[in-house]
Amino acid sequence: MEYEIVNNKDQNRFEIDLGDSTAFVVYRIEENQIAFLHTEVPPQHGGKGIAALLAKHVLDYAKAQNLQPLVLCPYIKVFVKRHPEYAV
Repeated sequence: MEYEIVNNKDQNRFEIDLGDSTAFVVYRIEENQIAFLHTEVPPQHGGKGIAALLAKHVLDYAKAQNLQPLVLCPYIKVFVKRHPEYAV
């Protein structure tokens, strides 16, 4: 399944509308830094790679926007360890 990731700037989060719920990564931008605070995928949608898709997207977004990522979210920390190309 293909998912659309939207940057909801009003709520400071990247989101995927899953129909019955929303998966998201909460962020905060200050100057030239973006902090990734929390990733959430509803339990009924777990195990489908949605969190990994969000992590990849937000890290790619940081790079494209020349923002230094600050990874505070435990899930994204694990993602970066498993994918050294995203080392920050």
